[in-house]
Amino acid sequence: MYENQTYENILERMLDRVPDDVDKREGSVIYNACAPAAWELAAMYAELGINMELSFADTASGEYLSRRAAEFGVNRKQASKAKRKGAFFDANGQPIDVPIGSRYAIENISFIATSKVEAGSFILECEQSGSIGNKVFGALLPIDYVEKMARAELGDILVPGDDIESDESLRQRYIKAVNEPAFGGNVSDYIQKITAIDGVGATKVFPVWKGGGTVKCTVITSEWTAPPQSMIDDIQTTVDPTQNNGNGLGLAPIGHSVTIAPVNPVTIDIVTKIALDTGMTVGQVEEDIRDVIEGYLLNLRKNWAKITNIVARVALIEAAILTVPGVIDVSGTTLRGQANNITLGEEEIPTLGTVTVNV
Repeated sequence: MYENQTYENILERMLDRVPDDVDKREGSVIYNACAPAAWELAAMYAELGINMELSFADTASGEYLSRRAAEFGVNRKQASKAKRKGAFFDANGQPIDVPIGSRYAIENISFIATSKVEAGSFILECEQSGSIGNKVFGALLPIDYVEKMARAELGDILVPGDDIESDESLRQRYIKAVNEPAFGGNVSDYIQKITAIDGVGATKVFPVWKGGGTVKCTVITSEWTAPPQSMIDDIQTTVDPTQNNGNGLGLAPIGHSVTIAPVNPVTIDIVTKIALDTGMTVGQVEEDIRDVIEGYLLNLRKNWAKITNIVARVALIEAAILTVPGVIDVSGTTLRGQANNITLGEEEIPTLGTVTVNV
């Protein structure tokens, strides 16, 4: 709208309004009087253009997109803290209990013990917000002295930590909320409420899956993996703590009996045959081949909630392998021992098993 409101165009229009019998050449009195005003007007038009872009959800960003979405009850997801499982042992390798509130560190990331699971096993919450708490595994070092503790291990992710929501993710949720209004326990209502829970990446809703009033919601984590049972239990408590009673004590409306379930991971072992460029060896490309295949399967998992059934395709896996430097041809790829595509169930996601590369 304001693209043509440049300094040159504004100045030209201003000078056109001055009679031709007046000197309008550069450096003249009238030119020097108009030029600063034209410059300021051009800057003002540029600012108006920016403000116009920020006022609409499809072009807004940052704080302005957050405020626009919030008008419709869609709030930007803030960064959350990962919850992990920690195991603690004495010098004899026996499980020991550690104080609630004790702190531990690994690679400049710190965790605090929040609750006990069983002897020697505790839930640890990352003290830094975001996905950083999902990325480390291994030996923990106590920040403060813990009596009798000889070894500590950081284990499974119980609830993934999330980074602050991106503009594009918020924009898509906002558009969906406007175009598919959530109301009274419809499918959109369940999707919006469950995906707003920390650690949830997406959900599929199966209405009346066991008769009237029953709803099943299958969940995948924000790391695009199957959630652990502890996370499923927490979501169940949030949505419908009484599950089969329909008392409306959670997010689910009265009369709805909701079952929360995890996605089912299906391990795919892959065997493939490649031709290599001169001077290359299998060892030089094996890791890269595994990485590109994992990237392909990860993209399928990210789209799990948007499609009915995921299909792992041999042709696309071979195409991904061909992007690896040094690989000049690929053939004979099999998935789980079959030379065909694999179609997964509605609640299944593909995970990578072994990758065997033959030359």
